[in-house]
Amino acid sequence: MPTMGISVYPDLSPFEEIKEYLALAGKYGAKRVFSSMFSVEGTKEEIFDYFRKLIEEAHKYGMEVSLDVNTRFLDDMGVTFDNVKDFADIGCDIIRMDEAYGDYRDTAMINNPYGIKIEYNASTVSPMIGRLLEDGADKEKILACHNFYPQPWTGMPWAKFKKVNQEIKDLEDIRIGAFISSNAEGTNGVWDAEYGLPTVERMRNYPVDLQARLILATDHIDDVLFGNYYASEDEFKAVADVLNPEPVKNLVPGYIPEDKLTHPKTIKIKLDPEATKAERKSVLEFAPHADLGDSSEWIWRSRLPRVYFKDTEFAPRDAHKDTFERGDVVVVNDNYKHYAGEVHIVLEPMKNDGLRNLVGKVSGPELDMIDLLKPNDVVVFEEE
Repeated sequence: MPTMGISVYPDLSPFEEIKEYLALAGKYGAKRVFSSMFSVEGTKEEIFDYFRKLIEEAHKYGMEVSLDVNTRFLDDMGVTFDNVKDFADIGCDIIRMDEAYGDYRDTAMINNPYGIKIEYNASTVSPMIGRLLEDGADKEKILACHNFYPQPWTGMPWAKFKKVNQEIKDLEDIRIGAFISSNAEGTNGVWDAEYGLPTVERMRNYPVDLQARLILATDHIDDVLFGNYYASEDEFKAVADVLNPEPVKNLVPGYIPEDKLTHPKTIKIKLDPEATKAERKSVLEFAPHADLGDSSEWIWRSRLPRVYFKDTEFAPRDAHKDTFERGDVVVVNDNYKHYAGEVHIVLEPMKNDGLRNLVGKVSGPELDMIDLLKPNDVVVFEEE
């Protein structure tokens, strides 16, 4: 089950503010907290005592805490790869290694006796996985999480993000986390991150619900974390709704497996002002919209509305265009009565042959969702 997470920065906010933020995130079901141990100055005792208090507070809301470190920091703190008791003593759930040792020491740390999970940079972990498992590392204690990128135009390419995650999942079913970016006013983070803290560059200024929908639609990401803070309550609610959608109603039972109805892919559309009531109902109120696995390269096809609306009129309308473009949402009209009511998303430009009415359009960043549609996916349309 995918989870939501947050990041907190002790060097930027007093502890009381962070406590309030943890409480707000907990209200909306957040289960992960990321923080960097580099962000607190002081003696070893002072640093570990601060994070002990932070972890205790996070645990009140059922959140796991991931602490970012590197090998130099561990050396400075007198922590060795084969003895992470200091982290166990403060209740740490996850040690996030900013860089791996690259040898047997990684396996020794993973197999620590305290149950602490070890997390690596998802962009570099896939070549390590085979070696770690061959060396006897406990797979259940290995996690992967992508970096975030404070500087605009430096985040991960979308194609590379998907490729890396696929490689990890092909090797082993290891949990993968990625960061999204709050768009709330006055957000901040590591290195004066005033421009957001996403993993994927193209998502830097996307609405948070779209960032979450896209990341989850890859079917590879298990943990979605806000990289910057403070995310707003509305943003928490938006992401929580994406992570925990209402099960899709099944108006035409017997066609779609029930397990497919629990995690639909939501796509927002701009309705055509001339769309009729019947067309709107076919797109927005019918469920489940689902491709049965054999859509063509030109359209993503939802057949079942034609069954449910078989007695409904879908009179032909002028679309005012000769060619349907990528992202157009159309309904088959009564010029082909047998299929009338079917809902299609246009994937490639195609001739308007008079058999379909234009009902709406997927546009802008929402178009990224279309690329992630897979055979047998269930889709929910929402009006933008």
